Amino acid sequence: MNGFWHRVKRWTTNNFFSTPTSILSREACLPLIVSYCRYRRRLATLRVACAPPGANPASARLRQSIPSLSSFRAKDSSRHLTVGLSSVYLPLSWRTKVPSPPIRKHLPVDALAQLTLPLQQGLTCLPLVLHAPPPPGTNIPLPDLMRRTYQALRSRARNMLIQDWATDDPAPPYYEYPPSLSPHPFMGLGKFVAGRIHQMRSAKSYLAAYPSWFDENQPVHDTGLDQSPSSTPSSPAPPAHGSEIFC
Repeated sequence: MNGFWHRVKRWTTNNFFSTPTSILSREACLPLIVSYCRYRRRLATLRVACAPPGANPASARLRQSIPSLSSFRAKDSSRHLTVGLSSVYLPLSWRTKVPSPPIRKHLPVDALAQLTLPLQQGLTCLPLVLHAPPPPGTNIPLPDLMRRTYQALRSRARNMLIQDWATDDPAPPYYEYPPSLSPHPFMGLGKFVAGRIHQMRSAKSYLAAYPSWFDENQPVHDTGLDQSPSSTPSSPAPPAHGSEIFC
């Protein structure tokens, strides 16, 4: 799958095969599959954690220790289900990171809840996105405020995707452009012209040795050839009309 994804990036940017894959992903604005799948799992978890149990029954299986405005949550521990099991087989708490090697693991619902930990920084509880006005006398914030908080959490997950992208696949030192999920402005040009710009940004263009408007004010390197007008041979001027000499 990664090989196919690299081919998609190379076709999008029209870059050479010698271009590093980390540069290809930044030029094509396509993150790694691993980073993008982690981002989609965060969004799915955020959608479950911020939904009322009446709208999404999966949110009722989250633990009571997860900060939420909803009180309909599952118990944090069910010891009667783990009687007689060794400590190796006991599931991890949703707050605990999976060790390496993964001797103990999370339950499926706790594995989703563990992804919300970095998103909960600075929040006392997760918002509750309601599709209908709350009942009278309910002590919860306004729906518009919770909806804006939910969108801010989605933006935070998007920023975490870019950070994971830069960490999981660092670019070479000579490449100075940061990763971006928005297409570059020049990608709306023709494929041939946009491909030449991608190649120059990737330092893989055969046009790199040619002068351009960017370095026209730089001092010209001495090539060993005197290009002064006095040293260039001048071609003889053509005779004026009517002054031909006939022998």
